[in-house]
Amino acid sequence: MTDDVAEKMLVSQVDAWGLCLDLKQLALFRRYAETLAQWNTHTNLTAITDRHQIYLRHFLDALALARFCGTSPAALIDIGSGAGLPGVPLKILFPELELVLIDSVAKKTNFLKHLIMQLGLEQVRIVTERVEAFARIPYERERYPVVTARAVADLRVLAEYALPLLAPGGRLLAPKGADPRAEVEAALPVFAMLGGRLHSIEPVLLPGLEPRSVVLIEKIASTDRRYPRPVGTPTRKPLTG
Repeated sequence: MTDDVAEKMLVSQVDAWGLCLDLKQLALFRRYAETLAQWNTHTNLTAITDRHQIYLRHFLDALALARFCGTSPAALIDIGSGAGLPGVPLKILFPELELVLIDSVAKKTNFLKHLIMQLGLEQVRIVTERVEAFARIPYERERYPVVTARAVADLRVLAEYALPLLAPGGRLLAPKGADPRAEVEAALPVFAMLGGRLHSIEPVLLPGLEPRSVVLIEKIASTDRRYPRPVGTPTRKPLTG
């Protein structure tokens, strides 16, 4: 599939969501795909290398979250950003967004630094750090209106990573599979413990792909400063509420 066909698919789906991409933004997505494919020849960032699949499974999958961000959010932190997903596509869509990309793996943040330079994006900060440590920095806590994390952890663990960073009234957007209800049910007491509550589970349908969903968690109260616990503890001993 050519870039033109992949771009038409991208524009058509984004338009169906009531969003809009201009020619400059489309050029940025094209450069993103090229940079990812080139870098992936020597650094394992993604198993998806077909251009159509990059647009579909990476770019559209990320842009699906835009419908749940609120109107042009001021800031967003993307936990475990990896190849920049979903944070960078959302930054391309919302150029004024203050974006923080955090990943503990240096080879991934090295790619992100290169990518941001190639795309010429401003107001992007890249952090090589474990999120448990980052979320304990006083001036980083409870300042982000949107937190995203794709394929990072079970919701009980993800809530402990994300809710300390989320501003009151903000939202955690967690992409999941078609039916995450059992995972959500197990995490409900943890949301409450950390100052959050389930807002909704939203279906995500992309052309030719299996159904998936986004779990939306609202921040309704301040998170106790005991959380997150030290590095590694949330995954070894998930909270149970």
